[in-house]
Amino acid sequence: MADNSDAKTQHWQKTRNLTFLILILWAIFALVLPWMAGSLNSMTFMGFPLGYYFCVQGSLIAFVVMIWFQNWRQEAIDDEFGVSE
Repeated sequence: MADNSDAKTQHWQKTRNLTFLILILWAIFALVLPWMAGSLNSMTFMGFPLGYYFCVQGSLIAFVVMIWFQNWRQEAIDDEFGVSE
């Protein structure tokens, strides 16, 4: 019984740490980069302000990559502890 409880605790710790990592990355791409967009706009890329690409294009790509990474990593964690579907 204690071994099963320990496995559940470890599973939760890894899941929680993964969630915190994703939330921190989300905050960076959703809050910090747009906040810095004004200073990035002094440079251009293909005639458009660099802040535009970081906020609009880069954030979308980052969010899709974060979703993929979280799903991939959570499946590995679930497999490790035998709770996968």
